[in-house]
Amino acid sequence: MRRLAARMATLLRSALRGIAASPLTSAVAVVTIAVTLVLVGAFALLVANMESVLRQFGDALRVTAFLQDGLAPDAQRAVATEAGQLAGVEGVRLVSPEEALERFRRGVGRGAALLEGLSENPLPASLEITLAQGSRSAEGLARVAEAVARLHGVADVGSGRDWIEGYLRGVALVRGLGIGLAVILALAALLIVASTIRLAVLSRRDELEILSLVGASRAFVAAPFLIEGVLQGVVGGAVALGVLYAIFRLVLPGLEFGLELVLGGVAPRFFDLREGVLLVAAGGCLGSFGAGVAIASEPRP
Repeated sequence: MRRLAARMATLLRSALRGIAASPLTSAVAVVTIAVTLVLVGAFALLVANMESVLRQFGDALRVTAFLQDGLAPDAQRAVATEAGQLAGVEGVRLVSPEEALERFRRGVGRGAALLEGLSENPLPASLEITLAQGSRSAEGLARVAEAVARLHGVADVGSGRDWIEGYLRGVALVRGLGIGLAVILALAALLIVASTIRLAVLSRRDELEILSLVGASRAFVAAPFLIEGVLQGVVGGAVALGVLYAIFRLVLPGLEFGLELVLGGVAPRFFDLREGVLLVAAGGCLGSFGAGVAIASEPRP
């Protein structure tokens, strides 16, 4: 164990010497990885927030069934009981016309004065149907809505299916753009990191030839360069995380209204600890892949 630790310390010191020997090219690699992860992370953050809206909306997802006019209270309760037995339904609540009118009055605020001239309540009784956990999706919502619409005594059915489907298309579009951008930028970052490591290999060719002559394995010779790439990537990932957090805190107040439209009024959130670690780890992976490409393209000294 002590021997392994000493060997790892030697490799780490060699990698740090390589970075110190070419600070400009190493800085370029770090900045490139950071820019890549800032752009990709921004898309990932937007998608994460949009998906949290879908989860929150799904928890409160309901189907509203409007009952036929003149349906007796006993018949209304019978329809409610029948709806509660349908597959995908978690619960059913019967809303009387009086309760519906009171909700409408509270919802319109000052506009409630317009209701004073009504001679009778124009709102029908309705059923508020809560979906089971497995049906809280566009497909599950459609199945329950179709089943409820076939019940005797139901005049019309309302749901948020169109909103959900449109929002899902928006999430898919943003995710697709993010993936496409990530691929393009990752390739650019890999090329730059590979070029940086290749320059380091060329500048230390004499040292590598000596190591090869004394019997050092190719893995031992390549390890410092791989560590160098990982270190550059991790630093780039940490810089990207810090930049994203600064943008999130500084720019968010000015974009709050637009984000409310995109996120449906849900307060935006930043990456949690796990997601932040993944972003930094992604930088390390970019650096190690770039270093691996550079080493693989170099002939053995």
